[in-house]
Amino acid sequence: MHLTVRLWPTYSMCKRTLDKDHCISSDRVCFHLRMNKQKKMMCVDQTTKLDQFDPDIIAETEKLFQKQFLYTKPPNNEWQLPDSSQAFTCDHNEFSSLVALKNSLNEVKNRLSDKKLDEWHQHTSFTNKAGKIIAYLKKSVNAELCTQAWCKFHEILCTFPVLPSEAFQTGELNSVHLCEAPGAFIASLNHYLKSHRIPCDWNWVANTLNPYHEANDTLMVIMDDRLIANTLPWWYFGPDNTGDVMTLKHLTGLQHFISNMATVHLVTSDGSFDCQGNPGEQEALVSPLHYCETVTALMMLGLGGSFVLKMFTLFEHCSVNLLFFLNCSFEEVRVFKPATSKAGNSEVYVVCLHYLGREAVHSHLSKMMQHFGTEMVEKALFPQHLIPESFLKVHEECCSFFHRHQTETILDNLRLFECMDEVEQARLNILRDCAVEFYLQRFQMKPIARNNWLVKRPHAGCSMNAKWYGQRSRYFCTYNERKLMESLSWENKVIKGCLNHWAEEHSLDNVGRSCILEGATCNQDYHLWYILEGRKLPKVTCSPFCDGEALKSLNQALEKSLVGQASADTLMGLTQQECQSCHVLTEHMILSELADLMECLKQTSNEDCIDQRRCLVVGFPSFCDAESQSGLEIKLLESGSLSAFNCSLLHDGEPKYQQQLLECLLCLFPQLQKGNALVLPVLSCFTRFMAGLVFILHSCFQRISFVCPISSQPLGTNAVLLCVGYQHLPDPVFQYLQQLSKLMSTLLDSDSSQQILQFVPMENLLKGLLLEFLWDLNTAIVKRRLHLIIQIEQQQRT
Repeated sequence: MHLTVRLWPTYSMCKRTLDKDHCISSDRVCFHLRMNKQKKMMCVDQTTKLDQFDPDIIAETEKLFQKQFLYTKPPNNEWQLPDSSQAFTCDHNEFSSLVALKNSLNEVKNRLSDKKLDEWHQHTSFTNKAGKIIAYLKKSVNAELCTQAWCKFHEILCTFPVLPSEAFQTGELNSVHLCEAPGAFIASLNHYLKSHRIPCDWNWVANTLNPYHEANDTLMVIMDDRLIANTLPWWYFGPDNTGDVMTLKHLTGLQHFISNMATVHLVTSDGSFDCQGNPGEQEALVSPLHYCETVTALMMLGLGGSFVLKMFTLFEHCSVNLLFFLNCSFEEVRVFKPATSKAGNSEVYVVCLHYLGREAVHSHLSKMMQHFGTEMVEKALFPQHLIPESFLKVHEECCSFFHRHQTETILDNLRLFECMDEVEQARLNILRDCAVEFYLQRFQMKPIARNNWLVKRPHAGCSMNAKWYGQRSRYFCTYNERKLMESLSWENKVIKGCLNHWAEEHSLDNVGRSCILEGATCNQDYHLWYILEGRKLPKVTCSPFCDGEALKSLNQALEKSLVGQASADTLMGLTQQECQSCHVLTEHMILSELADLMECLKQTSNEDCIDQRRCLVVGFPSFCDAESQSGLEIKLLESGSLSAFNCSLLHDGEPKYQQQLLECLLCLFPQLQKGNALVLPVLSCFTRFMAGLVFILHSCFQRISFVCPISSQPLGTNAVLLCVGYQHLPDPVFQYLQQLSKLMSTLLDSDSSQQILQFVPMENLLKGLLLEFLWDLNTAIVKRRLHLIIQIEQQQRT
């Protein structure tokens, strides 16, 4: 098998046509141009239900769709960029009028601090006048990945000419979508093109924080991968595979990735991250991201192209600088609050039309690239005195416009939260119904067939299984209570029982008994597999193969507990006292479980199995003592190097551990005969590398199960895989694993800063029941380990 080491792919590998019809006649171009003019007008021929609503209801609804502000440029062409030599020479200065608006808004927001977030969310969901639109679109127009972001971007597409006419004259539309997870903008654009039958060859590329990278912060990552998992070749995660758009290497790599695109016509940036810990400073916290998104977009965008950037409040000096820069880089800039964006939040979209081109801002972009990064630039992009007063006046008008709308909404919601009578409830329901009809009519919503979706097959493969869908951190307490909880030390969290909901769910018996993974033949596309190399993992914080909250709690325990801080010498002494609900499985019980699994396979299998009683056991010398009772022929493979590894913040991401386990398997495979069984201890399977090894086992054994717990050591191996009914491992796959092992040894021997992140394509790891099996295995290991650590912590402190 050919060994391919991939640092990052190229766009040519994934460039495909979503529309089979490449021929664009002049008649079809004219058709589109006519349609583009008409899309802004109400469709008088369309049957509408708006007539059933009172004029005042229609008028109030229409205001929802009119929250936009145009930066009107003065006729004397006064808004010009200062010389690039002036960039980053002065400190940031606050604008007093904007600071006053910020303080005013935060005073209103502070009135929400004592509100329980689940109750407040439920209330504002009802008072949201556009709240029924998403649900209606899902069922009425067959919209793929129909989320709030989908609806917002559809508003933008139908309100502004963000798709340049040049794209339709040439018959090709190229778009790049930054910070795009889960992919709703892409799905919305696809629906727009298909439902309006716009004739073009559309090519797209997307970026986002990689939901599969083990070191990414789960508070930053959107874990919903329904689209990503099924369109992976179109997603670019950068040379380090993190997907972090805030690194210069990512920018240069992305430019290379899209080098086959003749012209980029549209760039969207929908990035943000969780600022619930400090909501009053959301704008400042997210400003470095907006800066990097803008530089990235303008480095890729073609002449005349469009840029859509999500921002929040625009009070800070860095936002003033950025908006001035955009106004000098585009012919037209508007700030837009879609109706389907919750009226009480600060979110707005900056819509930039008709890019003047890289040449017009080249010297400034070069300077800005020197300050690319995650931290806010110490010096201001432009000195305050060089920003025209006329721009500052227009910008203040813009900030005041959206400040007024947001504060009015919050205050109205507060009033209704205290008391909402039946008349107001009825009026809100009517407004919500009217908003649906208004949206459908204004934007001429039409359904598309399922075969026009980006993902044409339902559940083609993704990690959004029912067990972990929606498991991302949720706060069901007030902001003040949450801040208090964050301030608690690890010791106090243990004392107050904050982690007991995990500890109490530890295994009462063998949780793997009902988790059986049926084997499958090795995928025939293994000749396309590649090895993905990236920067060494500092720790494992993110995994699509485990409950994120459980892993987060375990990592905190490893960082803060006495167990996590114990030395190797004292670790053995920190063993949990007898717990009545903990039943560690003995060697006899494990072999009995294995024998039952083998007998069950024998009864259901029609194939001729050569030797179903022979079992290879890795480690566990004591298993030989239980051999006579089990009736199995045990062959023990010593693996002292594997047993030397304990749980750490790297978990199974430690390169040496991965190499040792791979070498162990390479030693095992030649010794396995058809029908044989295998007992293999594992620390965990959080990483793509370990999931790949389980995938290999899944491919060549008829059934795999696991048993847990097998130890009372808090950081030791707590689970073993039971693999029965060995079939066959194709020679090319074995050779591929040998080459993988050599590469890993080379990296380790050279003390490289790189490690192997993945060697089986992610698409393979997200299909079938493998994902659910890994989920059950990892969650059992995490909860058991966390239970042991908490038990020891409580005992040591008492």
